[in-house]
Amino acid sequence: MKTYSIALIPGDGIGVPVTDAAGQVLEAAARRGGFALATQTYPWSCAFYKQTGAMMPPDGVETLRGFDAIFLGAVGWPAQVPDSVSLHGLLLPIRKAFVQYANIRPHRLLPGVEGPLKARQFDILCIRENTEGEYSGAGGRVHVGTPDEVAVETSIFTRTGVERILRFAFEQARKRRGKLASVTKSNAQKYSMVFWDEVTEQLKPEYPDVDVTSYHIDAMAARMVMAPESLDVVVASNLFGDILTDLGAAIQGGLGFAASANIHPGRQAPSMFEPVHGSAPDIAHLGIANPIAAIWSAAMMLDHLGEPGAAADILAAIEAATARGIGTTPGKDRTEAVTAAVLSSLV
Repeated sequence: MKTYSIALIPGDGIGVPVTDAAGQVLEAAARRGGFALATQTYPWSCAFYKQTGAMMPPDGVETLRGFDAIFLGAVGWPAQVPDSVSLHGLLLPIRKAFVQYANIRPHRLLPGVEGPLKARQFDILCIRENTEGEYSGAGGRVHVGTPDEVAVETSIFTRTGVERILRFAFEQARKRRGKLASVTKSNAQKYSMVFWDEVTEQLKPEYPDVDVTSYHIDAMAARMVMAPESLDVVVASNLFGDILTDLGAAIQGGLGFAASANIHPGRQAPSMFEPVHGSAPDIAHLGIANPIAAIWSAAMMLDHLGEPGAAADILAAIEAATARGIGTTPGKDRTEAVTAAVLSSLV
């Protein structure tokens, strides 16, 4: 029997219960699919930071390296640890160390979910560059605390980084409906974004079967609201992709449906899968966190590991639950009720 090793990092707030929900569904899918999961849970979180002064141990990355995949619940507790500390202490180091340069986020309405738009049919796959760009962390502050204080944040765009994420997006478009939207702001950012556009044009001849259109970020934000059905695969830099994918979550009914994958396409290191709703400290104690985003992320993990049948089973189970109106409205159903509804289609 094939066994996959999975590192679980539940993290903070609602990350804990949704990771538990995803784990239950993964085990059911594994039994049904004839494979096994060997999981190891790590307590790395803001609570861990309060105890130790670090979001994870010094050897945390090396500890994770031997796993087939990583599943992350949520990280962050701003009242206790600044987001800049929690993000740069756990999530970003993992993404960069394992060169998880492709962040993948699917956006579509599940059966029974009422989105805020008139459009009822759209299926957008957002591809976000995940390791450089605006989140490179290059910069600093001088004359701190004085009237002359200066803060500099430098975006880093390498040809390697831009070309590989664009190639990945072209390949995804080729597997889907053959349409790619590349998003920049090259009318205002005349170096980095013009560079991105140029690389896009250079790659186009290699993918004659893909219809490519370049958009400015503001125009793309409007298009996602006004005509989401016109979009297939959308590719953008780290910052622009971050913003667009939250918009994508909004039009698909909310962050409770926002699944994601941080992929190392070359598979020389583990990839990481996570819902992107955050830790939601305000509802963490109420038992009403929607686990669908986490369960969907788990399905993406199985697909990446080479179990597409089990991934499809999980997605079908999610759709069966939402079609019955379970998990479709924020705060209406308890976490365990949504989990049970999904499990009922897998046992």
